[in-house]
Amino acid sequence: MLTGPGRALLDRLAAGHRPEDEIALVTRLRRDHPAELVSAALAQAALRRRAAAKFAPEDAARMFFTADGVEQATRAEVARHRARRMAALGARRVADLCCGNGGDAVELARAGMRVLAVDRSPLACAAARANADALGVGDLVEVRQDDVTTTDLADCDALFVDPARRAGGSRRFDPEAYSPALSWSVAAARRLPVAALKTGPGIDHADLPADAETEWVSDGGAVKEAVLWFGTGLAGRYRATLLPAGDSFLTDATTEPPTGEAGRYLYEPDGAVIRARGVADVVAEVGGRLLDPAIAYVTADTLVATRRATAYELTDVLPFGLKRLKALLRERGIGSLTIKKRGFAMTPEELRAKLRLEPRRHRATATLFLTRSAAGPLMMLGHPAEQPTH
Repeated sequence: MLTGPGRALLDRLAAGHRPEDEIALVTRLRRDHPAELVSAALAQAALRRRAAAKFAPEDAARMFFTADGVEQATRAEVARHRARRMAALGARRVADLCCGNGGDAVELARAGMRVLAVDRSPLACAAARANADALGVGDLVEVRQDDVTTTDLADCDALFVDPARRAGGSRRFDPEAYSPALSWSVAAARRLPVAALKTGPGIDHADLPADAETEWVSDGGAVKEAVLWFGTGLAGRYRATLLPAGDSFLTDATTEPPTGEAGRYLYEPDGAVIRARGVADVVAEVGGRLLDPAIAYVTADTLVATRRATAYELTDVLPFGLKRLKALLRERGIGSLTIKKRGFAMTPEELRAKLRLEPRRHRATATLFLTRSAAGPLMMLGHPAEQPTH
């Protein structure tokens, strides 16, 4: 793919094609190109289209990928945030261990650091080299095929580790089953001034080292990762960072928030805020309370501007009952429903099948929250509230 004919073929395939046209396309291309080259180019073009969901389209169109690399790649916005933070901490030469196709290495280099990108896969290393060159940072990125656990880090002042968290197509949830294991990464991190260790967003808080700051990062409301930071001076603290806006919050509240009945507004904290145990901060910020001490729904009687949560104005709050809910939806003329739930046994899919909504007949929309309170299962109907200005 790095040869002249390979690049020309990729450029020809950049516009894409319909699946039903592929056989005819392959037949035409094989008249002028070896079958192996055509097959590789089609596979690479498909990977680039998939990668466009994680990378800027103009970057994805020039990059090279392996199938595993696309699947496990960090979203560019998330990698960019992490790289900028590492640069702000004073890092100058970063070891990117388990670099994969080099997406993180590129963002680290774009943030002004020199990068040693290491992976044991020769194919991943080839892609990482090609991507650093294609995106104009080849002079800042050294790619090395090596066992990351034996790589010499003597000339590095910072470390980033994105361990393999899949085996045989299945995701690993035990940090000691990562490759390399979290304990190895933590030990390596402690030997350098600055380090960032990527983990799954659902990591158990009991597995977090006491001398690390843990940051949960969400992008567009979906929690993407947790990062263990060393060298920030905030050991043991939790942080939630919300992209693309870039809002970042250290958890402050140390007391249990109050509980009570539903008010006029419901606040749904961002998933990163929840993982960072910042729900009590939301309660304090909006002057609210929890419906249940174990569930991250915040309610209040007034609308307060907050960047940590999405606010909804409630129109109906009732004990859950399927017949009652069906009657309420008919009365409100609701045919399109967004269903959210926490602490409620029935799944949104199960409930939707039972409701048999009629969007052609009923045009109104609403959001339904299913949860529990001290009084039992609860259903709340509402719609997104317009955030007031600060």
